[in-house]
Amino acid sequence: MTTNPKYIFVTGGVSSSLGKGIIAASLAKLLQAQGYRATIQKLDPYINIDPGTLNPYEHGECYVTDDGAETDLDLGHYERFLNVPTSQANNVTTGRIYQSVIDKERRGEFLGKTVQVIPHITDEIKRRIQILGNSGDYDIVITEIGGTVGDIESLPYIEAVRQLEWDLGEHNTCVIHLTLVPYLSAAGELKTKPTQHSVKTLMESGVQADILVCRTEHPLNDGIKTKLARFCNVKKEAVIESIDASTIYDVPNLMLEEGLDKVVLNQLQLKSDVPDLKRWNEFLKRHKNPKSEVTIGLIGKYVELQDSYKSILESFIHAGAENEVKVNVEPIHSEYLSESNIEFKLGHLDGVLVAPGFGERGIEGKIDAVRFVREQNIPFLGICLGMQMAVIEYARNVLNLKDANSVEMDEQTPDPVINLMASQKGVVNKGGTMRLGTWDCNIEKDSIAYKVYNAETITERHRHRFEFNNDYKAQFEAAGMKATGLNPETGLVEIVEIPKNDWFVGVQYHPEYKSTVKNPHPLFVAFVAAALKYKKKKK
Repeated sequence: MTTNPKYIFVTGGVSSSLGKGIIAASLAKLLQAQGYRATIQKLDPYINIDPGTLNPYEHGECYVTDDGAETDLDLGHYERFLNVPTSQANNVTTGRIYQSVIDKERRGEFLGKTVQVIPHITDEIKRRIQILGNSGDYDIVITEIGGTVGDIESLPYIEAVRQLEWDLGEHNTCVIHLTLVPYLSAAGELKTKPTQHSVKTLMESGVQADILVCRTEHPLNDGIKTKLARFCNVKKEAVIESIDASTIYDVPNLMLEEGLDKVVLNQLQLKSDVPDLKRWNEFLKRHKNPKSEVTIGLIGKYVELQDSYKSILESFIHAGAENEVKVNVEPIHSEYLSESNIEFKLGHLDGVLVAPGFGERGIEGKIDAVRFVREQNIPFLGICLGMQMAVIEYARNVLNLKDANSVEMDEQTPDPVINLMASQKGVVNKGGTMRLGTWDCNIEKDSIAYKVYNAETITERHRHRFEFNNDYKAQFEAAGMKATGLNPETGLVEIVEIPKNDWFVGVQYHPEYKSTVKNPHPLFVAFVAAALKYKKKKK
């Protein structure tokens, strides 16, 4: 416990895709394992207010917090590593910064002053950085600054860091610079020049890195560390090797071996102890030594970019370790699925997950996939849009409502089994207007969901505009698809199941957002277990 919060800034050079989020999460894990209350926030330099309106191909998945904030996917890493919920305060974009400053100007809060990047924008950035620290909930706040040092859009953030170092005083801040030490195979050597230039660019903005974390494919020898220390004005022990790892969950141990936590705590004049990583390493042992394996199809329309379904993929890793099973996830593009190839594409799978998404592209492929796994009794999990596809498939092929659809895909459908939520009618703006954040769900006792959660009431995170149309609920239940989870306030259907199938579950919410290393999500754990059982039965 510290009297005043300490601030750590993680900047990046050479490339924006070096893994600042994983380094920040790994460091936070090491600090948390020594008894410090640590949190992480992400500052994104793009002008969108939040990632909620971004196509997944642009920026990966949109991660949703308990309080309904649509945020950068790095917040998912923060929660998965720390098992501590994040919030809107943990993700700030340039758009949100400028919007706040402009709103203040419109209210006359600047007393007629000329509003400028310095001091008004940088003051707002500094205020946002310190919100978590001033809450009294944290000893250490790690701030990851998106983008790359030298980018024009990152300059106000770097300037805010420079000012905060001065404002907060010595030993209250620490700047970590993540950079790349590339290997030239033709020459057979690692090159330090990109790192030197990156640090020089940072210094031109008045910020001196205290620690270098160097991404590399090959180990950094003593000579290279000495050279980097000398030319970048850091201590030799502050040159940290970050070699490529087989899994992101190895990184905390790699950073521990390099002494990153000790160097940081020394810079902040805080006590260093041996981190308690017992549970973390137990998870790693199970993850790396599976006793069985299953293959699960992930059916979506953004499968070319793995980050589009990052939380789902990580949830399978957590659930796999819990079951001591290696989960092979086979991405399948729904746009290229049809009745003619469905058996070839899905017949060998041990389970199928139909993923979330928006819009009509690839929808018919998802519906064909649901029909196949339902009829073949393959374990099925549908998430958000995936659950809605299960409802449409059942309506068409069991209730014989051949033109049943969602009004999202067909506004004129005669059987809108998925309808626009009443609260969404009349909504014009797209950003931040969906049903977002944590909502309650009451579960029927005679259901798979109750066995999975072992609870009558749960809370899960949501991100949707459309819902199961309760006008058709009696028809579905009479035909064998049960609504086993309902929101207690609105009656909105949260979970559907087909009891005659061994394991068929669709959920309106996003369970993947709450799965962590410490607490794998029970729905994924049960789904993987069902896939393993199905595989054994097939033999």
